[in-house]
Amino acid sequence: MTARSRRASGGSFKAKLFRYPGVGGWHFAPVPDRSAPPVTHGWGRTPVLARVDGVAWETSVWRDKKYGTLLPVPKKIRGQKSDGDVVVVSLNER
Repeated sequence: MTARSRRASGGSFKAKLFRYPGVGGWHFAPVPDRSAPPVTHGWGRTPVLARVDGVAWETSVWRDKKYGTLLPVPKKIRGQKSDGDVVVVSLNER
């Protein structure tokens, strides 16, 4: 594992949660380009250790042609926050 893979990709940042359009759409936090880790896996995916409002979990960020790099934020992580709420995010590559 390289030193790059364990350090934060771009520090912490604030993101406004949004619900992806469509039935059963997930909630995501958009990742600014300066904080987005490089693509390391197929389908534009990068495994990360994410932290949202102090709650950490292992997941992946994905690239979307319309929305850019996205961090999926499940209900068990975001709690009562939803579409339009602001969260503090940090990412470390795994």
